[in-house]
Amino acid sequence: MERPASFRDTAAFHLANSQDLWSGGTDAAPEVRRPGTGSRTRAVTPPPRAPGDTPRASVTARPPAPAEITTPAIRTGVVPAPTVPATPATPAVPPGAPAGARRVRVRAAAAAVCLVLGIGLIGGAAAGSWLANSSDARPAAEAAFTKGRDVWHNAPVDTLFPRTLNSLGTGPGGADRHWTRIAVAPDNGCAGAFDPLLAKALSPVGCARLLRATYADATRTGVVTVGAQITTADRTAMQALHARFGTEKLTARTDLMPRPYPAQGTLAAGFGTAQRASWSVRVLTDLPVVVYAVSGFADGRAVADPQDAEAATRPGATSTPAQSGLGHGAKDLADHLEAAFRKASAGTPRATEATK
Repeated sequence: MERPASFRDTAAFHLANSQDLWSGGTDAAPEVRRPGTGSRTRAVTPPPRAPGDTPRASVTARPPAPAEITTPAIRTGVVPAPTVPATPATPAVPPGAPAGARRVRVRAAAAAVCLVLGIGLIGGAAAGSWLANSSDARPAAEAAFTKGRDVWHNAPVDTLFPRTLNSLGTGPGGADRHWTRIAVAPDNGCAGAFDPLLAKALSPVGCARLLRATYADATRTGVVTVGAQITTADRTAMQALHARFGTEKLTARTDLMPRPYPAQGTLAAGFGTAQRASWSVRVLTDLPVVVYAVSGFADGRAVADPQDAEAATRPGATSTPAQSGLGHGAKDLADHLEAAFRKASAGTPRATEATK
C-alpha cells in the first residue's frame, strides 16, 4: 500500500529537523549532498563528550565502491604480439656481490693479462733467438768450410784414419764389424786415383790433395780402400756437383768406381780394379771434400757383378757384394771418414809448432 506524499514529506521533515532536538543547540549541521540524487541531508554531528568520558570507537566509514573495470575493445582479426621485456645486461660483478668475488674477478683478469704478456715475451725471445742463430749460422758454416780445407795437414793421420775401427750392427743382418788399418798412402795429387770418367766428373771442383788408407776386416777376407779428395771449390760449386751426382745418379754407375790402393806387402796387394765389388762416392756440401770408399775380396777374386753400396745394403739384396758384406764395408768406412772430417772441421784447431 502506497503512502501518501504528504506523509512522506512529513517524515522526511521530522528526520531532517530532529538534529536540533538531539544536539540541544541552534546551530544547524552542514548539508551533505547525496551523490546521484537531488536531495540534501544534514551530517550527523555526535554530541560533545563530558570530561572523563572514554572515547567511543570511531565508526568505520564504508569503503568506496570499486571503480568500474573497463574492458578494452577487442579488434577481430588482429592479434597483438606480446611485449617481451628486455633482459638487462648482467654486470661483470653484481652490485651486491661480496668483496671476495670482486677480488677473484680482478685476479683472473690480472692473470689473463700476465699470460698474454708472457706469451708475447716468449714469442719475441724465440724470434730474436732464431734471428740471432740464423745470423750466426752463416759465418760459422763458412768458417767450418774454410777450416775443412786445411784438415788434411792439421789433423793427425790417426784422427782421420784410426788404426782400428769397431762398428756395431753395421754388417749384414746387423752384425758387428771390426776393421784394421793395413796401409796409408802418401798424400799427393789425384792423378791416377780414379777411372778417367770419374776423374772427369770430379774435375769441376778441383783437387788440392788426396788422402787414402786401406783396411782389412777381422776375418781377413775383405779389404776396403777409403779416401778423401780435398777440393779447391767454394760452397756453391760443391752444392752444384752434389746436385748433379744425385740428379744423374752418378754414384750408381759402374764406370764411375774409384780405384783401390793395393799396398804392396799387405793383404791388399792383389786388390786391383778387377776385384772391386762395391763402392760409395759422396760429394759433401758443408766441406770442400769428396769422400769415397771401394771394397773387394782379399784373395784377389774378381767380381762379375759389382754393385754400389747403397743398393747392396738394402734389405733383400742378393748380389755378391750384398751377400758377402762388401757393400756394408764400403758404406761403413765412408761413414767413419766423413764423420772424422766434420768433427775435425768443427773442433778447436790443433796446436802446431807454429802456434805453441
